[in-house]
Amino acid sequence: MTRPTRPPPAVCLLSGGMDSAVVLAEALAAGRAPVALSFRYGQRHDVELEAARRVASALGVADHRVVSIDLASLSSSSLTGRGEVEKDRAASRIGRDVPSTYVPARNTVFLALALGLAESIGAEELWIGVNAIDYSGYPDCRPEFLAAFERLANLATAAGTEHGQRFRVRAPLLQLDKAAIVRRALALGVDLGLTHTCYDPQPAPGGSLACGRCDACRLRLAGFAAAGQRDPLPYAGPGPEPSAR
Repeated sequence: MTRPTRPPPAVCLLSGGMDSAVVLAEALAAGRAPVALSFRYGQRHDVELEAARRVASALGVADHRVVSIDLASLSSSSLTGRGEVEKDRAASRIGRDVPSTYVPARNTVFLALALGLAESIGAEELWIGVNAIDYSGYPDCRPEFLAAFERLANLATAAGTEHGQRFRVRAPLLQLDKAAIVRRALALGVDLGLTHTCYDPQPAPGGSLACGRCDACRLRLAGFAAAGQRDPLPYAGPGPEPSAR
């Protein structure tokens, strides 16, 4: 009697945002058995971790791990409390320069820890929700970075150098704009009302409201509008949406 084959394991970075939620669903749709990996790293918007828990649960991913690391003490980013999050940036600037919310080496650190987990559980794929089209201009969201990290992964591990394992960084949203990501979420059945995107959530009774004015909110809102959909998240006061670039 032939035993049913088990789906191959994978490690999927899950921030709790829209993009990472869609990537987790993509991994499942591709027949993987993902371990969802989130980080508490000193981010001012750590409510995203509760969103990550909701997303993992809704998608039926039982193995969701939250790792605490201290990037705040090493970072000058406004995302870790050093200064104010920029609001209402001109559309011509979003994605064209590096904003104050950039956390130095964040995706490098996250992928390195994901790589360690992948080697430990025998997984060959690291799934990440980076996007190089509608994004805030972070250098560690570019194809060149992902290709370089993939080369590193296969040089820096015993699995890669001694056992012939070939690690891959999977970024299925890399060349999609936010509207296409919204449509993909709908096609995969991802409830984007469970996600959290805002860099500077505002306190509200029973929870928090998205500010509607940071880069992340504005790109998200513009993506929903371009997809002809209504964003299910509550906002404190959405600012003007960035015009098409």
